[in-house]
Amino acid sequence: MKKSGPDRKYTDEFRQAAVKQVVDGGRAIRQVARSLEMSAGTLGNWVAKANKGEALSKLPSGKPLSDLEAEVSRLRQEVARLKIEKEILKKAAAYFAKESM
Repeated sequence: MKKSGPDRKYTDEFRQAAVKQVVDGGRAIRQVARSLEMSAGTLGNWVAKANKGEALSKLPSGKPLSDLEAEVSRLRQEVARLKIEKEILKKAAAYFAKESM
């Protein structure tokens, strides 16, 4: 089950990766938010903070993550990356199927 709402916690790495997809990747906020299964408003806030040069983290600096939290963060990033790759492969397959007709 997907966790959403105000209780959902995002790691600093997840926030930075999401913002990077919008800023450096040139993708739309809604598109990135949909692929990461999160609110477009939340991602928009992060992008605005990044553009102002503010910190994206809500965690106090220096708070160590447990090994389990670090693993969850890494796996979430991997899932997000794989979703993007899957989306690209779908588009490429549709393109080449259309071209071969």
